[in-house]
Amino acid sequence: MARRDSEAFTEFVAARSAALHRTAYLMVGDRGLAQDLLQEALTKTYVAWPRLRDPRRAEAYTRKAITTTAIGWYRRKGWTAERPGTEAPDLGRPGHEGQVAERDWLWRALLDLPPRQRAALVCRFYDDLSEAQTAEVMGCAPGTVKSQVSAGLAKLRAAVGDRGLDATFLDDELTEATR
Repeated sequence: MARRDSEAFTEFVAARSAALHRTAYLMVGDRGLAQDLLQEALTKTYVAWPRLRDPRRAEAYTRKAITTTAIGWYRRKGWTAERPGTEAPDLGRPGHEGQVAERDWLWRALLDLPPRQRAALVCRFYDDLSEAQTAEVMGCAPGTVKSQVSAGLAKLRAAVGDRGLDATFLDDELTEATR
């Protein structure tokens, strides 16, 4: 068994934890839960560190741990009791109420998607992963990623239409997320 390189792991965590935390936050929608999720994923990565053939793949391993752990959390019976509050803190600037309200609404619509659809959308649009990379992170086939993304986008587009927003709203927000 390979020796654990704590220094390399520490460097990995220092370099990539902010991006990984963002992914975890987008998966669960709550900063505290995202921190817990990231901590659990990093623990799994640390345990597996000696077995990783290529330490440069540690981020992919950690993203997969985040995704599978988040999906597992939603499958647990008591998970629905731990949801973010319905009221967002008032952090907006004067004159931007409409934009803030639309983004908050889109955020809530994303959180209402089933966990696998949300995970697929987060990986594809927010983390800008390819279909193959997303499939690896989610532990499924690329075709499953395509169907999960398609179903998630269809639900979001239907919700955008029901809300009476311009059809380009969702596309603009997803494009903005990849910048």
